[in-house]
Amino acid sequence: MRRTSKKSSSSTATASAGVEQVNEKQNRKRKGVSTNLTSRKAQRGPTKAVSKEVERIDQFFYTYADNSSGMIDPEGIETLCSHLEVPHTDVRILMLAWKMGCDKQGYFTLDEWRTGLKALRADSISKLKKAFPELVQEVTRPSNFQDFYIYAFRYCLTEDKKKCIEIPVACELLNLVLGLQFRPQVDKLNNYLMYQNDYKVITMDQWMGFIRFCNEINFPSLDNYDSDLAWPLILDNFVEWLRENKS
Repeated sequence: MRRTSKKSSSSTATASAGVEQVNEKQNRKRKGVSTNLTSRKAQRGPTKAVSKEVERIDQFFYTYADNSSGMIDPEGIETLCSHLEVPHTDVRILMLAWKMGCDKQGYFTLDEWRTGLKALRADSISKLKKAFPELVQEVTRPSNFQDFYIYAFRYCLTEDKKKCIEIPVACELLNLVLGLQFRPQVDKLNNYLMYQNDYKVITMDQWMGFIRFCNEINFPSLDNYDSDLAWPLILDNFVEWLRENKS
């Protein structure tokens, strides 16, 4: 009888343990479902916020976009500048194009607009105005400025396979971009470019030579300029012209 009692007791204990295991599994499942639901809800919140932000940015875009092309064209950019209360030649508009990664001068696509304005957290004129000082700071950092300088040249290559920009365009661009940091050098360089007759266009190599000159050469003394080093010929001529006019 005792054996039977032991068996019965053992069976009851086993059954009880089995029920506990089942209950534990069910609890785990419930917890898992609850956790999944919580994580899904947590994911939905930011996603909705992001989609609403994109929606506002898109609405902002279509305020200026041309219906037929689906892009903001030169006329739309003029209107945008008017609302921003800046001229279309303001360097901050070029900085905005850089931030968007715009490919074609005078045109903003929806994807480019989204890229730039999401980064600037701007979905209205007032917010875009407020973002300008931060954008200027970002561009003028040494780590970004050379990239912006190269972008400015490429942005002005208005035709496919074009590799040079005309002298008047180069002067305007130098004034806009390098004039921010090197006003005396840029004024003299522009005077020379408009005076000389040897060059009608500026290449990327020459363009990069200009910023290197401004960064490396003592101005106005020019005492560390060595024409035997690998400078573009146009800069050798520029330095010679400066020295002649100095004397």
